[in-house]
Amino acid sequence: MEKKQITIKLPHYVLETAQMLISNGYQAYLVGGALRDTLLGKLPDDYDIATDAHAHTLLKLFRNAKEVGVAFGTVLVPIYLKEEKKYVNIEITTFRIEADYRDYRHPSKVEFVTDINEDLKRRDFTINAMAANLEQAVSTLKKGVPKNHLYTLTLDLLDPYGGYSDLRNKLIKAVGDPLARFKEDPLRAFRACRFRAQLEFKIEENTYNAILQVLDLIKFISKERIQTELVKLLTQAKKPSLGIECMRKTGLLQFVIPELLDCYGVTQPLGHTHDVYHHLLYTTDKAPPKLEVRLAALLHDIGKPQTKRPDGHFYGHDVLSAQMAKKILKRLRFSNRIIQHVTTLIRWHMFYYPNYLEDFKEKTPPSKWSDAAVRRFIRRVGLEYLDDLFALRIADATSNPKAEDPYPEINALKKHIKKVLDEDSALKVSDLKVNGHDIMGHLKIPQGPLVGEILNYLLERVLDDPKLNTKQKLLKLAEEYLKTKQKSR
Repeated sequence: MEKKQITIKLPHYVLETAQMLISNGYQAYLVGGALRDTLLGKLPDDYDIATDAHAHTLLKLFRNAKEVGVAFGTVLVPIYLKEEKKYVNIEITTFRIEADYRDYRHPSKVEFVTDINEDLKRRDFTINAMAANLEQAVSTLKKGVPKNHLYTLTLDLLDPYGGYSDLRNKLIKAVGDPLARFKEDPLRAFRACRFRAQLEFKIEENTYNAILQVLDLIKFISKERIQTELVKLLTQAKKPSLGIECMRKTGLLQFVIPELLDCYGVTQPLGHTHDVYHHLLYTTDKAPPKLEVRLAALLHDIGKPQTKRPDGHFYGHDVLSAQMAKKILKRLRFSNRIIQHVTTLIRWHMFYYPNYLEDFKEKTPPSKWSDAAVRRFIRRVGLEYLDDLFALRIADATSNPKAEDPYPEINALKKHIKKVLDEDSALKVSDLKVNGHDIMGHLKIPQGPLVGEILNYLLERVLDDPKLNTKQKLLKLAEEYLKTKQKSR
C-alpha cells in the first residue's frame, strides 16, 4: 500500500472532535470529500471522519449528535461557530464493509470492522478512497482559540488505490473494478459526471466505459436520488455544462431530462451563435449558482424545438418552455415552491423594456412603458422573483456572443421599478385599502367569487392610478362596478 505524508489545513473543531475519539481509545481519520477538497486547497463546509467506534458509542461521546444512519454506523455532530454565527457538521462513520447490493443501492450485508483499509475498499472513486490519520494532529490543539481557527498539519495519508496521484492528474477513476462499483449503485455513474463538472477532471477510460454498460440499471434509481445529483451539479460546479455534456455522451441524460436531447442540433439562425442545446448549457454556466436560477437557465428555451418556424423565429417558446419545465421538475420530484419559482422566471424571461433606448438618444419607442406598465410587470412576475429574473436575463444574453449588452436595459428597468416602489403603490390585492369584508359590508353582497372579481378590478384601477387607493374612492368604484355588472345582465 502506498503511504505518504501530506500537509493540509484543518479547523480547530475537527481536531477537537478527533481528540474526543482518540482520547477514548478509538481511531480517527479524515476521509471522503472533505479530505479530497482539503487536498485541493479548498475549505469544506462539512467534514467526514471515519472511526472504529460504533454508532451507539458515538451517540454517548457526542451528546448533541444526531442519528442519520445508525444502521450504517453514521451520526452527525453539529458544531456552532460563534464567530461566524452558523452551524457546520461533522459526519462520523464507523469503518464498515458492504456486500450484496440487491436493490442497486442498499447493501443487504453491512459489517463493521476495525481496519480503515477495509472501509476504503467500499468507496466509489479513488479520489474519495483516501484517509488522513488525525492521531498525531490532536496534539497541536491549543486552548482558547476560536473553533474556526486553522492549523497547518502534516499527516500520514493512507492511499491504497492511488487517489492522491489521480487527484494531481485530475482523473476520476473507480475503486477496483469500475463495472462492479457501478453495478453496486448505478447512481455512481451520475456522480462521475457530476465530479467531472464540479472538479473539472476527466473520467478515466475504463471508468467511462463502465458507465456505458450500466444504462439498463438506471431504471432502478429513484427520481429523488437523481434529483439530488442534479442539484449538486447545478449548485456546486462552476461549469455545469461539463456534467450535462458528460451525461449526454454517456447516455445518462435520457434518464434525467430527455427533452434536452431534442434541443441538440436545433439551429437558431436569427441572432444566435449556438444551437438550442449548447445555448442552454452555456446560459447555465453563466448563471449564478442559485438552484432556481440555474434550473431556469437550463430549461428556459426547452420549448424551442417545438415552436421553431420556417422564418427562424420561435414564437411562444417562453410559454411552452414554462409548461414543459413544470412537467420536467414534477417528474424529478422538485417541490412546488421550486417549480413555481423556476417556471415564473422562464415564463417572463423574454420581457422587453424599450425605455432604456432613450439613454442612447434613440427615437422614443412607441411601446414605451408607463408607470402603470411597470406596476403590472411587477405584479405578473412577483417582486420576490425580479432579481432572479434579471440574473437569468443577463446569463441568457452573455452566453450568446451575438446578443446585445443586457445591462443598459436591465439597469434602466431597475431604476424605473425603484421609482414605482418608492411611491408605495399597490401591487397586489392585499395592498388595497379595502378588503373582502369591506366590500361585502358596503355592497351588501355575500362571500363568493364576485368579491374577488371586484377586488381584482379595483387593483387594476389602482395600478393605473395609485391615487385611487383610498377606502372611500375604492368603495365608490366598487359600487359603480357592481351597478354596471347588474345592468349588463
